[in-house]
Amino acid sequence: MADWTPAPEHEAFDGYLNGGIIGTLLDCHSNWTAAIHLMRSRRADRPPGCVTADYAVRFVRPTPSGGPIHLRARVAEASGDRVTVEAELSAGGRVTATCRGTFIVVGPDHPAFERW
Repeated sequence: MADWTPAPEHEAFDGYLNGGIIGTLLDCHSNWTAAIHLMRSRRADRPPGCVTADYAVRFVRPTPSGGPIHLRARVAEASGDRVTVEAELSAGGRVTATCRGTFIVVGPDHPAFERW
C-alpha cells in the first residue's frame, strides 16, 4: 500500500487526475510489489531489477485530485522470474482505477539490471 498526493500539474482538467499519471502510478506500484515479492521469496537482501512485460488499466470513474490517492497491490500469480500483480487506485474511499500486469526479472544485458 502507498499514499500519494497529486499537484495541479498532474490533472487532466481542474479537479481530476490525468489518466497517464494514473497508469504510471499503478505500473510503478505494481512493479515494486513484484520486486519485493521476489526478494522475500528468494530471501535476498535486495529486490531484483524487474520490468513491465504488460499491464492493462481499467478506469472505473474519474479520479478526484483534491486529496490523497491510495494505491494497493497484491501478487496474483508468481512463477520463476515472472510475477502477475493486481492493483487498484482509490480516492476519497472509492476505487477509481484497477490494473493487472506482468513483471519480469531482467538479466545483465538489460539496462534496468541492478538499477536499485
